[in-house]
Amino acid sequence: MLRLKALLFTGLMMASSGQVLANEPVPTLERMTQSGTIKLGYATKNIPFSYLDHKGEPVGYTIDLCRRVVDLVKQKLSRPDIKIEFVERTASNRVVLLNDGSIDLECVSSTNTEERRRSVWFSYSHFITSTRFVTLKSSGINSINDLAGRTVVVTKGSTNIAQLNTINREKSLYLALVQGVSINDAFDMVTQGKASAFVMDGILLASLVANAQNPENYALSADTLSEPQPYGLMLRKDDVGFRDAVNDALLTIYKSGEINDIYNKWFMTDIGPDGVNLNTPMTDDLKAAFDNPVNLGG
Repeated sequence: MLRLKALLFTGLMMASSGQVLANEPVPTLERMTQSGTIKLGYATKNIPFSYLDHKGEPVGYTIDLCRRVVDLVKQKLSRPDIKIEFVERTASNRVVLLNDGSIDLECVSSTNTEERRRSVWFSYSHFITSTRFVTLKSSGINSINDLAGRTVVVTKGSTNIAQLNTINREKSLYLALVQGVSINDAFDMVTQGKASAFVMDGILLASLVANAQNPENYALSADTLSEPQPYGLMLRKDDVGFRDAVNDALLTIYKSGEINDIYNKWFMTDIGPDGVNLNTPMTDDLKAAFDNPVNLGG
């Protein structure tokens, strides 16, 4: 009887161990070679990083960057036949889609923060920006203090929520905080007078204003609500092989100078959908990040 119980216990332990192994995620590079595809997350209206062109195809700064990364990873794997599958993601579901395997690499404009690194990893930085706010010029709002008692909108799932809550508490501004579904939804709330200001990354606000029907109606704050913060390509946590492959590819792109052409295409020339030029030269901080990439991702 004791021997039978021992055998049963051993069998259960082996089955349990097999189940754990079966549930472990397949490393991305291995899955790519098995499936022949890599899944890239994109946004529909995140100009100039990721948006849809007139054909409904994802385009933008980080889309171009991710395409080149994939090219170099395919060379590393000796698998030129691997195809890209684009998967739409939102600010609120991007982490979930990464961790459940729906996407392998997020190619938009996600800020690399310590809090996010508890759930995902990031590549080398590809952009640096500060948090600002946009208002209607007619509102007479010129500083953070002018926001006191006002309704301010942020987007769901953004790092700007915590930043704004901290400033609200420290300065006793008594803000009414609302959350928009997307950056376009939040911007529309300012346009329609439903919110006095929209707090978001400065580069994204500048893009929204430049592409607005009446850009002269808006004012972008001189005040910042954060120190300059980096964007990175998001990938699954603990996937060391894929992270290293992505960073190696970015290092090649940065060191070769190819990054300058990609950057200038999206920030210094006319881009769709309305042929607007953001006229945003590369900052010294970003040049330094390209010259000496640092692993802030995990």
